[in-house]
Amino acid sequence: MTGAALPMRLPEWARKGSPLARGARELRVLLREQKLTTVCEEARCPNLGECFSRGTATFMLLGERCTRRCGYCSVATAKPLPPDREEPARVAEAAARLGLRYVVLTAVARDDLRDGGASQFAATMAALRERLPGAQLEVLTPDFKGNRAALACLLGARPDVFNHNIETVPRLFRRVRAQGDYRLSLALLAAVKELAPSQTTKSGLMVGLGETDAEIERVLADLREARVDIVTLGQYLRPTREHLPVDRYVTPAGFESLGAQARSLGFPTVHSGVFVRSSYNAAEVAGRHLEAQAPGA
Repeated sequence: MTGAALPMRLPEWARKGSPLARGARELRVLLREQKLTTVCEEARCPNLGECFSRGTATFMLLGERCTRRCGYCSVATAKPLPPDREEPARVAEAAARLGLRYVVLTAVARDDLRDGGASQFAATMAALRERLPGAQLEVLTPDFKGNRAALACLLGARPDVFNHNIETVPRLFRRVRAQGDYRLSLALLAAVKELAPSQTTKSGLMVGLGETDAEIERVLADLREARVDIVTLGQYLRPTREHLPVDRYVTPAGFESLGAQARSLGFPTVHSGVFVRSSYNAAEVAGRHLEAQAPGA
C-alpha cells in the first residue's frame, strides 16, 4: 500500500512550524478591522503562518457558524446569523488593500438559506471584479444540497476556478461528512461542466481517515469521469482531540505516488503532498493548469 501505515505519533515530516513574519500581523489587523473570517483560522490550517506571512488568506463568507458538523473540521457548528449584505464590499476592500491578484472565497455550509449562500458568493465576486478587475477568482463551495439554480447563480458570476471538495471515500462519508452525500457531490461537479462547459473545476481529498489506496483510486476515477480538471491530495491532521483520529500518515514519497496515479488517470493538474490543502498555493496551481492547457503545451 502506498505510504504504509506508521505509528500514530506525528512524524517529523508531518510537522510544520507556524512562524508569523512581519506581514502576518498586518493581515490579521486588516481582517479584524474589516470584520472578516478566514478558513485558515477557523479550520486551524497548518499552513496559516506561511500564508499569512505572505499576505494571503482564504476568505470565508457568511460567518464562522456552520450548519453542519463534519468529523474532521474545527469550524464551529451553531445557529448562524443572517447574511451580512456589507460583507462582499469588505472582502473586496481587504483584497484590494492586500494587492491580491488571486482571491479564494469559501463559505460555511448554510443549509438554512434557500440558495445555500450562492448569492453571497456571486455578490462578493461582483464586488471583487469591480474593485480588482484584473484579479482571478476561485470559489470553494459547499454542496448547496444539489440545488442547480443556486449553482447557476454562482457560475453566472464567472469564477476562474470552481472547487468543491469530495474530501473522502464513499465508505467513510457517514463518519466523516455525515450531512453530505458522495453521489450528490460528484453530481454537483458534473453539473458545473453541463452548465458551463469551459469552467475549470477542482476537487480534493484528505488522506489518513481510514481509506485504502484502492478506494482513493476509485474516487479519483469518479472525479475524472465528472471531468474535474484539478485535484489536490493532502494529509489529514487532527485539529483537536474531539475530532476524528488519524488512521495513517502517508510519507512524502507516498504522496508522490498518489500524484502520479492521479496523473495517469488523466487529470491535467495535480497538487499532492503532506501539507497540501485545496486553497494552499491556489494561484500557483491555477497558473500551472493554465500553462498546461495552452496551445502547444
